[in-house]
Formats: sequence, C-alpha cells, structure tokens
Amino acid sequence: MDPNAPADPARPALPLTEVQAFAAADMAAVDALIRRRLASDVVLVNQVAEHIVAGGGKRLRPMLLLLATRALGHQGPDAHQLAAVVEFIHTSTLLHDDVVDESDLRRGRSTANAVFGNAASVLVGDFLYSRSFELMVELGSMPVQEILAGTTNRIAEGEVLQLLHVRNPDVDESAYLRVIERKTAILFAAATRLGALLAGGDEATQQRLHDYGLNLGIAFQIADDVLDYSADEAALGKHLGDDLAEGKMTLPLIHAMAHADDATRARLRTIVEQGDAGALDEAMAAIRASGGLEYSLDRAREYAAMAEAALDGLQDNEAVAALRGLVRHAVERSA
Repeated sequence: MDPNAPADPARPALPLTEVQAFAAADMAAVDALIRRRLASDVVLVNQVAEHIVAGGGKRLRPMLLLLATRALGHQGPDAHQLAAVVEFIHTSTLLHDDVVDESDLRRGRSTANAVFGNAASVLVGDFLYSRSFELMVELGSMPVQEILAGTTNRIAEGEVLQLLHVRNPDVDESAYLRVIERKTAILFAAATRLGALLAGGDEATQQRLHDYGLNLGIAFQIADDVLDYSADEAALGKHLGDDLAEGKMTLPLIHAMAHADDATRARLRTIVEQGDAGALDEAMAAIRASGGLEYSLDRAREYAAMAEAALDGLQDNEAVAALRGLVRHAVERSA
C-alpha cells in the first residue's frame, strides 16, 4: 500500500461522536481518577489544577491510549491509570507552554498563568509532572517508565528547539517538522505504543501503533497550525494569529515565504522578526496567494494516510474503526 495514498473510504471509520460514545465509560473513569490524584493539601495546587480540569479539552491523548488497548482486546483500571499519566504530562506541558508563550487564552478561557500568575503555573506544572511519575511507578512496569521518561525528555527538547526558532524567518519545513514531532507527535506515539504494550502486543504491534500515533500527531499539529490562520476565533478558543504574534514559523507561513516574490518575502521576514500581530492580514494574504493553507492541509493528509496505513495489520474491530475515525477528524476539523 502507498502510505501517501488517500485513506480508503471502504475501511470502517467511526465519526467523532461515535468515537466519543464508544470511549465514554473509559474516559469517565479516567476523569474521575484525574480528579482524585490531583488532590493536594496545598490549596493553590488544587485551585490551579481545578482551573485546568474545568477547562475541559479533547482529552485526545488518553483516549488514544484507551482505544489502542481496546483494539488489542484489553480494558481495565491499569489502562485508566496510564491514560491519566499521559494526560498529566500533556497538561503540565500546556501550563509551561502558556508561560513561555505569554498566552492569556486557551479553549476560550483565561489561561492559568493569566489567572494565577507565571510562578504558580510553572510550579503546578512541575507538580503534575512529578505526580505523573508517581502514578506510573505504581504500575510497576519498567518498560512503561522507560517509554515515558524518554518521551518527556524529547518533549522538553522540542520546547527548547522551538524557542531557538522563535522570530527566525529562515526556519524551513524540515526544521518545523522536527519541532512538531518532538513537541506534539511524540506523546501521541507514546500513548498508542503504551496501549499496545499494556495489552500484551508484540514488538511489531507496538511499533505499528507507535507509527500510527506519530503520524497522527504530525497531521494533527499541521492541521492545528492551519487553523491559526483560517479558523473562526470563537470556535478556535484562542486568538487568531497567536503563532505569528509569538514569532513562530508554521507550515502555512513557511510555504508562503518560500513561494513569495522578493518584496513580499522581505516584508514577511520583518513581520516574523518583530512578531507583528498587527500584520496578520498581510501575512494571511501572502499565505492565501501562495496556496499555503491548501499545501499544508495536503501535507497533513499525507501524514494522516500514513497513520491509517499503520493500522492495516490489525484485525478490524470497533476500536480500530475509532482510531481511523480520529485520523480523519484530525485533518478535517474546524476547531
């Protein structure tokens, strides 16, 4: 099978509402576990943690872990606990990200740093990291700890790599992909590999689900970066053009920079170097003129097709159909 071919529409794939319904009972158990294990006798920890939990979110990474275990016929409290670990790690990175990016809005609500300050956000992020490692140690699996220790290290490297690229208009597509693989895709891949490991899958099956998660994560992030230049702001839940304001070179802008005339390219360089959010309309015009949104979505669909291809060796069941459904939703969503 050509990994770059479009997804086979004949393959069973659940729409998002059915995926959510299929995973609902497991996700409710994970949410309850998260609330129990977030508790602390330090009041500020509870306040910041409750702010984050109440903010909702897709809970996509724990859902991926749960679906991967069910795809291989496993379900149980150990899966719920490991899914909570993954969500704690993800949430801690969000707390730190919002401080680094000076963000004040996420999912349509004020960020924790906007409400409680940067110091509290960083320290509660550290608390979530340490609590996640307590939970994983309780599971008593050295392979689980090795995967998650390596994953958190790679995420931190991705954060630093992205910081080095801020306001650098010379970032190209390959450098951009290295960042999003480490910042985003690596945790998707860990979630699905861990699901396979927990379910007793052999190394080939673990690798298959790792490849699924990695490619899905890349597709998801590219699509997310497209939305930063094309979505409805209210639906997106954050300010449109945040990436530009932070001086981040994402794929739509990288493509525009590579295909613009000399004068437009020079102007885009200045906008990126200054993090000029007021020039959003100019940047969006250049992106549209270059076909940057269409190009980026095509690249997202290529990675999505590779994610689906990785599932082809698994026996079709409802959990696998749900995994396929999440791939298709990732690149076609509007928020």
